[in-house]
Amino acid sequence: MARPTARTESGLPLEPVYGPEDLTGWDPRTSLGRPGDYPFTRGIHPTMYTGRPWTMRQYAGFGTAAESNARYRALIAGGGTGLSVAFDLPTQMGHDSDAPLAHGEVGKVGVAVDSVEDMRVLLAGIPLDRVSTSMTINAPAALLLLMYQLVAEEQGISGAQLTGTVQNDVLKEYIARGTYIFPPGPSLRLTADTFRYCREQIPRWNTISVSGYHMAEAGASPVQEIAFTLADAIAYVRTALAAGMAVDEFAPRLSFFFVARTTLLEEVAKFRAARRIWARVMREEFGARDPKSLMLRFHTQTAGVQLTAQQPELNLVRVGVQALAAVLGGTQSLHTNSFDEAIALPTEKAARLALRTQQVLAYETDVPLTVDPFAGSYAVERMTDEVEAAALALMRRIEDMGGAVAAIEAGFQKEEIEASAYRIAREQESGERIVVGVNRFALEREEPYEPLRVDPAIEARQCAALARLRAERDAGAVSAALAALRAAAAGTRENVLPPMKEALRARATVGEVCGVLREVWGGYEPSRSAH
Repeated sequence: MARPTARTESGLPLEPVYGPEDLTGWDPRTSLGRPGDYPFTRGIHPTMYTGRPWTMRQYAGFGTAAESNARYRALIAGGGTGLSVAFDLPTQMGHDSDAPLAHGEVGKVGVAVDSVEDMRVLLAGIPLDRVSTSMTINAPAALLLLMYQLVAEEQGISGAQLTGTVQNDVLKEYIARGTYIFPPGPSLRLTADTFRYCREQIPRWNTISVSGYHMAEAGASPVQEIAFTLADAIAYVRTALAAGMAVDEFAPRLSFFFVARTTLLEEVAKFRAARRIWARVMREEFGARDPKSLMLRFHTQTAGVQLTAQQPELNLVRVGVQALAAVLGGTQSLHTNSFDEAIALPTEKAARLALRTQQVLAYETDVPLTVDPFAGSYAVERMTDEVEAAALALMRRIEDMGGAVAAIEAGFQKEEIEASAYRIAREQESGERIVVGVNRFALEREEPYEPLRVDPAIEARQCAALARLRAERDAGAVSAALAALRAAAAGTRENVLPPMKEALRARATVGEVCGVLREVWGGYEPSRSAH
């Protein structure tokens, strides 16, 4: 009886053996090119990690700014080379900690930042001119970036010295996460304003990290992940062009954020295909000429959705495989999840182990010593071609619908991701897809594990701090600054970031600034077709 054809996570056929006959019209002497050469299939740098390792950027943030600051300083002391800030849900949604909607969520999934006062505490003792910082924030991304700049200026550090990334990818919020505030139109305006502001004020900052990670966590396949992410990126490029910017003025600062799963070979193929697609889109559709505009630079996070609460120590193995996939795929920076994240916030020991996983890959293996070691592999080259073709087919469907925003409003991406998630769940339930420790090799009784818990009293302390802030600040200055922001948002020509910065400097809160923008732009309510 013939063995049934295996399938990748994207549903593509995975053959037991590949050979030269699987690469029709493919010549290893001419088809591959060299690392650092267009279309960057083999990586965006000629030397990749042989010159220096990827940035080890551990994602962290919980409770108060002071608690998170202590974790950041410990990670830096332990050899981390970049920060990645997680914000709590109220901050992500543009609410202050004392807002009724914030109750019960303050400090839970990230750090609570209500004003520049919190940002000052969060960054205390961190050399902002030497540490690259990524901030996972979307709808209110401009606010948090401006607070970061204000604190840097207080330290005597200019915007020109700052390096890092702000996620600022609101389109995927409508698709997969739901932490949107404003409708797509004003949200895209805010994105374009951030591009313009950073070009002039913070030129080394990556102004957006177009994210497939959260779509993958919602169930998107590798093909869907890169297709929907690149379609969103195309929408951002078009928005910036429509705002009067030239493509080579902003495209070099675009970056991306992907997941790395345990399916190592398909993940490597996915990263290679994504680089190739983006390079061609930027050159052929948008006429970019700066080589940096053509390079898909990306951060990777290992797959939280694949971590299990059962036998959590197995997650150490999963994270190691996922991290290896990211490195073999050519990532520029990497976050490795802690093994206990499926249970609760990571303990300090678990966070340190996650960082050590990267350090073992970087300093104990031979993987960083040669560039793109899978180049020419019959299996990986064939899979790269197949992932690319399938992703391009999905991107064409989105274009036929009128682009990413129109497809989002029609619910297309959301429905496709839900179908993929359902398929994977069915395969796990049937045992066709094995999850070690869950549907195979399970224990009768799990060993006890004591997770890190956030002190519920944090919410009361944040609320008290907000009350003090409002009592001590210059209320007239805040009102005047918010009025200037309201006028800028109501118009169409003025960049809203400069008046926003002045409002934050006057110690307006996140909720107050977002509240003014809600008054002018309205909030977003998804249509029934998007469910």
